[in-house]
Amino acid sequence: MIAPSILSADFARLGEEITSIAGEGDNRADWVHVDVMDGHFVPNLTIGLPVVRSLLTTSDVPLDCHLMIEDPDRWAPGYAESGAYNVTVHAEAARDPIMLAKNLRAAGSRAGLSIKPKTPLDDYVEVLKHYDTLLVMSVEPGFGGQSFIPEVLDKVRAARRLVDTGHLTLLVEIDGGINNDTIEQAAEAGVDCFVAGTAVYGAEDPGKAVAALRDQAASASGCRHAHRGGTAPGAQDGHG
Repeated sequence: MIAPSILSADFARLGEEITSIAGEGDNRADWVHVDVMDGHFVPNLTIGLPVVRSLLTTSDVPLDCHLMIEDPDRWAPGYAESGAYNVTVHAEAARDPIMLAKNLRAAGSRAGLSIKPKTPLDDYVEVLKHYDTLLVMSVEPGFGGQSFIPEVLDKVRAARRLVDTGHLTLLVEIDGGINNDTIEQAAEAGVDCFVAGTAVYGAEDPGKAVAALRDQAASASGCRHAHRGGTAPGAQDGHG
């Protein structure tokens, strides 16, 4: 699954930018990744719920809202209520992540939990039993265009094992520095969904860039599946 990040899109043309990856066939993104930053949890400031509500009217590609904000327990359910398909909160910011997951699902979205590059996966394995998506950050959250941190792939591999053995039932998503040079190693480690910003919106044809990234990931994950036997649970469930 490919989830282009509109953090790298032209903010003056967001509707058109989403349309450019909402085509047919391989050129169609699985999700649109929306980075919400509040200037507190992370130093940058981007967009909020009013813009997300507007984006929901531009296409039928599901919105994957990544909330890099303080107090997600209070603010995150509003994104679910507005129609976002997947709402991801940060483990480091949530006061009661299990209750928050329940509230997000009750409000109509899937629940995602994100962890920063230095946050241990082990601390949240039990919590993740209540979530639909694990978003592993492969850069420090807050800014686009950063370089991929390969060390986080150890957490991806650990999460993949937990899914493959039935301890968790979720999609493994990665965000940060994903491009033609890094997507294959992420796919081999066990990622199901790849957030890509500059690699899509820096391309001449964003739709073709989506298709090319998907082909690379599928080829690399095909090698992994040949070794392990089988596909990841929910990996084809992007359009819900």
